[in-house]
Amino acid sequence: QVQLVESGGGLVQAGGSLRLSCAASVRLFSINVMGWYRQAPGKQRELVATITNDGSTNSVDSVKGRFTISRANAKNTVYLQMNNLKPEDTAVYSCYAWNSGYTYWGQGTQVTVSS
Repeated sequence: QVQLVESGGGLVQAGGSLRLSCAASVRLFSINVMGWYRQAPGKQRELVATITNDGSTNSVDSVKGRFTISRANAKNTVYLQMNNLKPEDTAVYSCYAWNSGYTYWGQGTQVTVSS
């Protein structure tokens, strides 16, 4: 069982930055993959970025060059640094962890970008 607690969402103007945090209840090296999804009103959930337990990262094209996923093993925390935010980035962002066939979710955090 993995528990995930997110923080860092909020309201920001276009061009601004936010950093989301996802604290896990277990050591990160024991989790195969962690990442972030987002879902905007009326849209399908979208995978934003992932990081594996060996540190490999990937992200969707729409955020490349603006968002960076990283991890702090000592804090059991994964981060999503979001720069140059755009109104179309507005969504509920949810952290997830995938391990041995099981997926765990955080509670979600709202990110709102005003134009």
